[in-house]
Amino acid sequence: MDTELLNDLIKAALKEDIGDGDHSTLSSIPADAKGRAILKVKQDTVLAGMEVAAAVFHFKEPLSKFFPKKKDGEKVIFGDVAFEVEASVHTILQCERLVLNCMQRMSGIAGLTSQYSEKLQGFRTRLLDTRKTTPNFRLLEKEAVKIGGGLNHRMGLYDMIMLKDNHIDFCGGIEQAIERAYDYVQRVKPGLKIEVETRSLDDIKRVVAYGKVDRIMLDNFTPEMISEGLKVIEGKFETEASGGINLENITDYAATGVDFISAGALIHQAKSVDLSLKAVVLEV
Repeated sequence: MDTELLNDLIKAALKEDIGDGDHSTLSSIPADAKGRAILKVKQDTVLAGMEVAAAVFHFKEPLSKFFPKKKDGEKVIFGDVAFEVEASVHTILQCERLVLNCMQRMSGIAGLTSQYSEKLQGFRTRLLDTRKTTPNFRLLEKEAVKIGGGLNHRMGLYDMIMLKDNHIDFCGGIEQAIERAYDYVQRVKPGLKIEVETRSLDDIKRVVAYGKVDRIMLDNFTPEMISEGLKVIEGKFETEASGGINLENITDYAATGVDFISAGALIHQAKSVDLSLKAVVLEV
């Protein structure tokens, strides 16, 4: 994970939560009080966010001590202790909600991604996320997908060209959109991959005939339609199935032999899991 981006996220999140001061803590806890916090798992899940939790405490108090008991990606059950941290009580209480919010959300995503990933065991197809993320929280949501066994598609609009339906329609057609994108890559950013979305078998035939792309997305195709499309593509381009794919039908799509399956549900349908942080003041 990008340390600089993570620290920027932590800094902004703490500023949002603490504002001009954590007055509950400032008014009731001595500034020099030391404590220990234990993260308790209250729901079976795939754990995610341990690196983030450690970074939050160390950002607020560099000399705080973080003792992991579990690892990211590890399956945990009710009653497990994920970590212990020793720091000033002020640090523990001011970081508590941020740590819980991050880990609860990330663990929910990792757990759901793990369920999808397990469905793909035995197939060559790889699982991708999408850009359907929470603004300013994408870094952690996409990290959770990786922890759960998936792959990140693109982090943003900057690391891959994806010609979707609106690009194609605004350009006046698939060939025009591809040609402009291909020319742009040669002039501006050589090596940048190009993916194009197709909506019909005819679209696929046109892309295959024109070339100049790296990957073809088959959007909202049935498994049967994808099988037909793959016959046309003949392995000349990477292929990605997207749209309407869920836990009930993902194996049907994987059975077609498509290279990738992308699912926005990994992130936007994930539910936060139940975790709690319990603090005990130490003897001074």
